[in-house]
Amino acid sequence: MSRHPSGLPEPLVQLDRPIVMGVLNVTPDSFSDGGRHFELTSAIAHGIKMQHEGADVIDVGGESTRPGATRIDVHEELHRVLPVVTALVTAGVYVSIDTMRSEVARQCVMAGACIVNDVSGGLADQDMYAMVAQLDVPYVIMHWRGHGAVMNSLASYSDVSAEVISEINERLVAATAAGVNRDAIIIDPGLGFAKESADNWQVLKHLAGFVDLGYPVLIGASRKRFLGSLLAGSTGVPRDFAGRDAATDAVSAIAAATGVWGVRVHNVQSTVDAVLVGQAWARGRQ
Repeated sequence: MSRHPSGLPEPLVQLDRPIVMGVLNVTPDSFSDGGRHFELTSAIAHGIKMQHEGADVIDVGGESTRPGATRIDVHEELHRVLPVVTALVTAGVYVSIDTMRSEVARQCVMAGACIVNDVSGGLADQDMYAMVAQLDVPYVIMHWRGHGAVMNSLASYSDVSAEVISEINERLVAATAAGVNRDAIIIDPGLGFAKESADNWQVLKHLAGFVDLGYPVLIGASRKRFLGSLLAGSTGVPRDFAGRDAATDAVSAIAAATGVWGVRVHNVQSTVDAVLVGQAWARGRQ
């Protein structure tokens, strides 16, 4: 397993298996569960439910980053996420804030969030690195090439794994130059973001190369389009979102066996079992 990032709450540091991060989208338009937990009471209840099912961290996001999504303003994003973060922290839940905005990161960390998960890797907000350096919490840098409205047009690679690693390294240099603590950084290869189905499988094939960079690695494959396409069968119609959980579990198990730090998923209960299988597999091979 990848090492834990510095600044992680001590009970999470004590875990000797990959972190299971539960997805909580407080949005009307996220690709898998948009609208299901948009109402405050429902969002809080679902976050607590995922914790009871075994999630170590609940990742709260208020802005959809699916392909084709349009942006909301910072006030709307805060209106969606801040009450949820505050309530979950009060209930004893460890929370990460999924945001591309430094001001949302600041207010949510002040409310008790313990991780900033930035799918843009700092590219969407020029103030993010300085803010994260000031907040001094673990920070997820994901591979990203552009917002949802344009990301599909940016999926062009000669060697996708090598290029993703190179572009993540560029973000790592920029972040640490801006004062972000190197030991607090988590990296995410950004499955599904500016990547075609074949690109995602190539990234997963070379997942050990990301682990070998020496940073904690987070994988977010849950219910994504490339899994639906794989499971389309003879009809050619991608499997629906709810039918992608078993495939997600398989990816989580293999990722755990490869040594990732964590997996970000919608279906927590089966993922806990999957990462334990993957970890046992890795230990058996050793």
